[in-house]
Amino acid sequence: MSYQVIARKYRPQRFSDVVGQEHVTQTLAQAIAQGRIAHAYLFCGPRGTGKTTIARIFAKCLNCTGGPKVDFEEQDPKCVEITEGRSIDVLEIDGASNNGVDQVRELRDTARYAPASSKFKVYIIDEVHMLTTQAFNALLKTLEEPPAHVKFMFATTDPEKVLPTILSRCQRFDLRRIPVALIVKQLKHIAKEEGVTVEDAALHAIARGCDGGMRDAESALDQLISFCGNQIVETDVLSMYGLMAQTQLLALTQAIITGDTATALRELDTLAKQGKDLGRLISDLLRHFRNLLIHQVAPGDQSLLEASEAETAVLAQQSASLPSEALTRIMEVLSDCEMNLRDAASKKILIEVAMLKAIQARNAVSLDAVLKQLQQLRAEGGGATNTAPAPTAPSTAATPAAFASLRQAMAAPTTSRPVAPAPAPVIAPAVVPPTPSAPVAPVPAAKPVHQLSPEEMENLYARVVEAAGRASPFVKSYLQEAFPVSFEKGTFTIGFPPVVREHLDLVNNTKNHTLLQGKFKELGLGHVFIKFVVAEEPANRPKPAPAATANQAGQNPSGTPANDHGKPPEFDPLTFKNDPMIQKALEIFKGTLVRQ
Repeated sequence: MSYQVIARKYRPQRFSDVVGQEHVTQTLAQAIAQGRIAHAYLFCGPRGTGKTTIARIFAKCLNCTGGPKVDFEEQDPKCVEITEGRSIDVLEIDGASNNGVDQVRELRDTARYAPASSKFKVYIIDEVHMLTTQAFNALLKTLEEPPAHVKFMFATTDPEKVLPTILSRCQRFDLRRIPVALIVKQLKHIAKEEGVTVEDAALHAIARGCDGGMRDAESALDQLISFCGNQIVETDVLSMYGLMAQTQLLALTQAIITGDTATALRELDTLAKQGKDLGRLISDLLRHFRNLLIHQVAPGDQSLLEASEAETAVLAQQSASLPSEALTRIMEVLSDCEMNLRDAASKKILIEVAMLKAIQARNAVSLDAVLKQLQQLRAEGGGATNTAPAPTAPSTAATPAAFASLRQAMAAPTTSRPVAPAPAPVIAPAVVPPTPSAPVAPVPAAKPVHQLSPEEMENLYARVVEAAGRASPFVKSYLQEAFPVSFEKGTFTIGFPPVVREHLDLVNNTKNHTLLQGKFKELGLGHVFIKFVVAEEPANRPKPAPAATANQAGQNPSGTPANDHGKPPEFDPLTFKNDPMIQKALEIFKGTLVRQ
């Protein structure tokens, strides 16, 4: 007798032998038991998952002696005929080679005749999506209202190519990829029957390489037996499939988890030099990180994991190293790499970049987390529009010596040459008393030294606005509409009247916060936090000190030298147009500058 390959020798002969498709076999068995047998069935799914096998078993159940019934005798002559392909009442047709309208018309004509010796005439059409549109249309009427003795069973790997008019006339069953654990169990049974010793790691490697197809796994086992004899080890499977060993996979994933870039690139280079399939490498990494994520979110459910016992122990250790958000970001990077791998000119370089991105994604922060933190900082700051966090330590606020120096600078008349932005004065620590040689302006004893009077605060605000105006006239124009509210605990609060509250959103951004903080530092006040609020302007608001002395000294209020006639320089449209805030406004509103 000629040799029979394992895939045919161990092909399931009844519904109970089918592996991993219980949702289909149980439904068909219940339909037979209840007598609810339809006239057309469509079996969809990947290759090697049992579509044609289930259709053939279903035909046995329908045409067995005393049928239809599920528990038929395997030695029943009618079932043996169907198994061996000799039954004239069960016709298996290849849709790829019989896809014309003429073949379908012939099928339609022969379907009228009663079966020769069985109860039903069964047509099993494999790869039915290969039929032409004309052939499908020729089959429509017969498929919708066939004779009572005719049953149609279609099998396809691409149901999207089947016409909707055909799909609507069939009961559809979608077969799934078979899980790794079930494939390993079936291969272990076959190896025992064949008298072959196979390592567990080798069985898992075969199951990983077959991509959920039982027929592919059985064919690979048959090939390995021919190559290795009665002893099969993991290295033999890895060399045949181009897979990486489990130890290599775990080493590479550990390098990504710990952020060891050098080890990750070294492992990848070793795998590439060994001729491993780089596309399969990304798939294995995705599967491993998927197992890590499942182990975190459902630690007690081992049925969701596609891993061996040795790998499960490593999952428990690695899953504690990263949060689920980091694992999700790593999987997104690997998924993008897998999608772009097909069109990449250099797959190795693409994967190396993906490894670096995956390592960087470990510590990345999502946009939602940033927004949530900003909302929390706003809430802690006490204002809905405050984007700067409250000071956390007294050392970040302005010291009493800095306030005293500022009072002295504001009180001194500017009768000399123009005052340019000077280096920040050296501020003594708060715990060291000032030396007698360093004169400090007197401060009223009844008021703490870390506070300013309303007049002093107005003068300070005017100086800051003028200094900021030299950097951005756009910001200055809005700050002149505002007024100082308070200066406490290192936070300078600026208020906008309700009538111009919409201008607050234009100024309240990180760039302007940084600009104003820099101007406060130039005045020797250290790090000052800025807070913008909507408030009513006080009726008795003091006015800042006049800047006439500055003009008399050859300087205008903005700090720029005056011309020979004591007038400020002319307006420079180029400088105004190049201001970053003006550029941003022009971009947002699609506008242009017009001078009137």
